Amino acid sequence: MTRMFTRKPRLAAALAAAGTVLALAAGPASAAIPIQKWTQPSGAQVYLVESPSIPMVDVRVEFDAGSRREPDTQAGLAAVTAGMTSKGIAAHGSEPALDENQLGEAWADLGADFDAGAGNDRMGFSLRSLTYPDILPRAVALAARQLGEPAFPEAVWQRERERISAGIREADTRPATVAGKAFRKAVYSGHPYGHETTPESLSHIGVADMRRFYGLLEPCRAKVSIVGAVSRAQADQIVTTLLSRLPAAQAGQCAALPAVPEVPPLAAPSEIDVPFAAAQAQVLLGQPGAKRKDPDFFPLLVGNYVLGGGGLVSRLSAEVREKRGLTYGVGSGFSPGMHAGAFGISLSTRPDQAAQALQVVREVLQRFVKDGPTEKELQAAKDYYIGGFPLLLDSNRKLLDNIANIAWYDLPLDYLDTWVDHIRAVTPAQVRTAFERKLDPQRMVTVVVGAQPPAVAAAPAKP
Repeated sequence: MTRMFTRKPRLAAALAAAGTVLALAAGPASAAIPIQKWTQPSGAQVYLVESPSIPMVDVRVEFDAGSRREPDTQAGLAAVTAGMTSKGIAAHGSEPALDENQLGEAWADLGADFDAGAGNDRMGFSLRSLTYPDILPRAVALAARQLGEPAFPEAVWQRERERISAGIREADTRPATVAGKAFRKAVYSGHPYGHETTPESLSHIGVADMRRFYGLLEPCRAKVSIVGAVSRAQADQIVTTLLSRLPAAQAGQCAALPAVPEVPPLAAPSEIDVPFAAAQAQVLLGQPGAKRKDPDFFPLLVGNYVLGGGGLVSRLSAEVREKRGLTYGVGSGFSPGMHAGAFGISLSTRPDQAAQALQVVREVLQRFVKDGPTEKELQAAKDYYIGGFPLLLDSNRKLLDNIANIAWYDLPLDYLDTWVDHIRAVTPAQVRTAFERKLDPQRMVTVVVGAQPPAVAAAPAKP
């Protein structure tokens, strides 16, 4: 147990220094961030940013094994499979099995972290460790075991299934959860992005299904991002070790995965009203938006700040909150991914004001799509993004997030170096054109949960 108390202060000190060091290293927003990229014989693609100032490394390993790869009847399979990798490691040769408690203690003893998760598109594993020679090799070896030999214990899954199901049932008592589920189902029209994990879908998932789904994880499909105090040779060895226990394809050639269909455009508008006894009505309005690699990404990003992404300084906030007092907060946003993620506008309001708030939102959106932003509004949005750009890179983890996105979406290696230039180059005409291409205010999904019917709203209060 001594190591548990001697290693962690070393890691804590390194983490405390990380933000300061990287903030200074990032320098001006235009400073170059050298990203090294290579492909291993296994087929794994590696992206490295060397950051030698602190003795720490962050590693992200990602695979095309997100929820878009799940069977329709097993929504949640990707997420629970990723989560179960922390519940124990199988025995291998002379290496003993580790249950979830022993595994947690092993990570605590090293003062390192290894996490897993899954989203719509990808399943990812993150390792954070000090780079001291008495720690890093052991952390990488343990991560390799957890990544390559998860036990998927049956008894633990039965417990976790009940715990997750109880959490879902509790969440379904909240109007915001109900609204979000109805919105995604309608916007995505049967696409996997709209599948919702339910107690029923979890009941259709067994450990055999997890093991089968985990077969998507092959070294030739891995995209590995690394930021930290390691050389290229060290990084290459880290990746080789991490992936060494996964089944390898011959000559690093993976068979192509089945194509996932695109999100279909909405054929017609739809309105969904859900009765719900709540102090606030939840309002959502939107439709399929854009992919992450859409050429309109920057005009949509900057334009959305003006529309509703800029908080209190946005048009939606000015019209719905400031001028009319219909809500404490309203916002808009795109959720781009491998497929067209949803564009949505959301707010909560008094049940008797939902119809009025929705009408104002629609009017603001229609004007914005038609006319775009003013020069002044656009400049304010640019100033916000350009001024905040260094904050996107002021820690190892934030930089790793950005490198991982470059890796996942095959963005140019100089993407971060040119990001500010792309923002500066956006014009009002580009924003208007981009929003006209992506959004049709006359063909959107509207979800209102908890609004009062007009007759109820107009009824006089009881004495």
